[in-house]
Amino acid sequence: MLGPRPTVAGPAEADHAPLTAPGATRAMEAVLERVLDARLRQARETDTVFARDMADRLAAYVRRGGKRLRTAFVWCGWRAAGGSGDASAVLSTGAALELLQACALIHDDMMDGSPLRRGAPAMHVDFAHGHRTGRTGGSAESFGTSAAVLTGDLALAWADDLLTETALASPHGPRLFEEWRAMRTEMVAGQYRDLRAQASGSSGAEEAQTIAVLKSARYTVARPLALGASLAGADARTLGALRAAGRCAGLAFQLRDDLLGAFGDPALTGKPADEDLRSRKLTPLLAVAVRRAEATGDRDAAAVLAPDAGARPGHTVERMRAALERTGARAEVEARIADLAASGLRHFGATGAAPLVRREFAALVERASGVAPRQAEEFV
Repeated sequence: MLGPRPTVAGPAEADHAPLTAPGATRAMEAVLERVLDARLRQARETDTVFARDMADRLAAYVRRGGKRLRTAFVWCGWRAAGGSGDASAVLSTGAALELLQACALIHDDMMDGSPLRRGAPAMHVDFAHGHRTGRTGGSAESFGTSAAVLTGDLALAWADDLLTETALASPHGPRLFEEWRAMRTEMVAGQYRDLRAQASGSSGAEEAQTIAVLKSARYTVARPLALGASLAGADARTLGALRAAGRCAGLAFQLRDDLLGAFGDPALTGKPADEDLRSRKLTPLLAVAVRRAEATGDRDAAAVLAPDAGARPGHTVERMRAALERTGARAEVEARIADLAASGLRHFGATGAAPLVRREFAALVERASGVAPRQAEEFV
């Protein structure tokens, strides 16, 4: 049985759609706060220890934020498909995406062994620290991992509950739910392909592309656009244009994330800059570097980037970075980001969205990809 719906927007939000993507994001934050407050009350009614140790931790984690890009893309999809007026379902969908993102990040950090997220200890690390300082028995690392699994599951449950409530209240609920269901499956598939690629030491460009699309491009941009469009009853032509736009912009986002994972400043990214390189995570950036090293006969770069390189004397992350630069992989990925960002804008323009919405989408793509799309002048 569903509990009370904490997702209803205030009168101003219900009567008028947010005029901009940033406005939608701000309004979503207010909805998310109400949702978290309601879930925490339910948690305390269930069990005070569970509420204190897990639910409170999860709420604090979600409140630490992030880019909040997905809500803005939901709004863009909704407006591109003709959405206007009551935006409460859009805001609730954005809040559900933030909860789902919390699940994805908690589990991803645990699987990757990442110590930091959003400038603070990752969830499994935080639980392990609490176990050690509490002087409890058993392995702190095992406890931290197990508790983080459950916390990620709780975030997923909260996300699913909220999306279900939103779908039941919407005339387009079945379409909204179909997009949501497909997105969750893609996320799991992408995460598994990522794990499998690391275990096999793969360097394949096609596999790297598949992982990037499944794990990030669809989930970050394409599906949020489609979720928003579904709430407006979008036709097949509009949905097709949005999916194409989202795939391009989402890949640009992931490629930028790959570059930040290799060369970024931890003070800005909130996580270690060398993590992907130390674990030799298969990314399009790595695949491009391996391909170029083999094509040019750069044996040193090929050896540094090989699956077993970490076991060799003298191997360092700095040598990997140098190989990424020397092979031209970094420059090639930068150029590809620019091409993808421009293509994303062209596809979005095919929806017939109003100039304001197209400008908002262009600004979001620039924020996600780190480059000003070349076609942005068309939307002025």
